This record gives sequence, C-alpha cells and structure tokens, in this order.
Amino acid sequence: MSTQLETDPLLVTLDQFQGPLDLLLHLIRKQDIDIFDIPIARITQQFLDAIADMGRFELERAGEFLEMAATLVRIKAQMLFPRKIDEEPDDPRADLVRRLLEYEHFREVARTLEGAERERVRFHAKGYFEQRPRAVKADVPLETDWSEVWAAVMMLVERFEEPEPGYRVESRPVRLDDKIEHISRLLDELTRVEFTQLVAPWGSRLHAVITLLACLELAKRHALRLRQAAPFAPLWVYRSEEHDAA
Repeated sequence: MSTQLETDPLLVTLDQFQGPLDLLLHLIRKQDIDIFDIPIARITQQFLDAIADMGRFELERAGEFLEMAATLVRIKAQMLFPRKIDEEPDDPRADLVRRLLEYEHFREVARTLEGAERERVRFHAKGYFEQRPRAVKADVPLETDWSEVWAAVMMLVERFEEPEPGYRVESRPVRLDDKIEHISRLLDELTRVEFTQLVAPWGSRLHAVITLLACLELAKRHALRLRQAAPFAPLWVYRSEEHDAA
C-alpha cells in the first residue's frame, strides 16, 4: 500500500477473525472510516490483500472470504457504472452497510453476555441455580364481579340432572319475593351461607336462577355480600353490616 495508514490494518492474521464480516469491520473501524460512506475501492483492495494467502484455510471457510471479496468487487463495479441524469440514486453499498451494522450489534451483545458469564463465575460455582422465592398467596378472599359470579352459578346449574325424557312434571311457580324472604330469614340466623346450600333443597335449574337473582337484588339493597376465593370457587353469601344494623 502507498501509506502506513493503509498498511497497518492489514497486519493481521485471518485466524483471529470469525468470518469475512469480522475482517471487513476491522478494516473499517481501524481506519476510522464512516461506515455509511465506505471508500469501496480502497477497502476492496485491502480485503483482497488480507486474504491473498489462504492456501492453509479449509475450503468452507475460504469460500466465505472469497464470496465477500466477490461482493466487494461487484459493488465497486456498480459504483463505476454511469447513471442517467434523471435516475434515482441507489447506493450499492446500502445492503453491505446493513449487514455490517447488524453483525456489529450482535457481536457487542455476545461480548456483554460473555462478560456477565465471567463475572458470575467469580461468585458462583458451575451449575449454580438461583432459587427464587415463591409468591405468597393472600389469605383474604378475592372480591369478584358479577360476571364471575354468574359463570360460577352456570357451572353449578350444569351439575343438576335433567328429568328423564318421556314425561312432563308441572312444577310450582318460583317467586322472587319468596326467595328474597327465605335468604333474609336464613341470614338472620347465620353469618354466611354457601350458595349451594340455598339451592340444594330443590336441586333444579329454575330455583338456582331465581336464587341468584334474589341474591343480586339483596346485594343491590346492601343487605348481603357475595364473595369467591377464586374464579369458579364456591360462592359464599355473607350477611352485610346494613343487615345487622336493621
């Protein structure tokens, strides 16, 4: 090369590079070249000089460097082609710049991970696994919204057996006011009661739905509270403070 600046980057051995992108990035960074404005003619010549003696390399690895050399020569030729005046400028180096930036980014990430691994080995033996504390579950039952309450009741209703086909049983009408009175009378004696206990004496879908509507109406009046420990868990009916005051 004509100057010392151009020959210094070539004082390398290919064994120290992972591949052609690594070598090309070394040539660019060593000479403080703007990666977005690569002097393609100079870099191509330096790259060809660096891989001139590749006889001792295995065929597969040598092919990678030769492919990059061919790419540089192609880019150099494209930049020499004449362009029309009204033709949109298209930099042939753009794809190469993108590949170099991606490679540099992942190389820095790999070095950071290697440094973190070396730092970890200083304090922990090989195979050490840090035990994470288990999350503490709250003992307080979770407040649920009406959609979860309704879904739990519907699952409960599905458990009830349907009457055998072939005959029809006329049932007595179930009045909402009767259910409200029954639940209120039961909460006068108990602090809380499970919803299944309110439906179990009848065991029908109609009674389950009317009982749920009665509970919702009493909750609206602040006469009781509905709680579940988790979605689809047993539904509990609690006597409210307003009920106690009354």
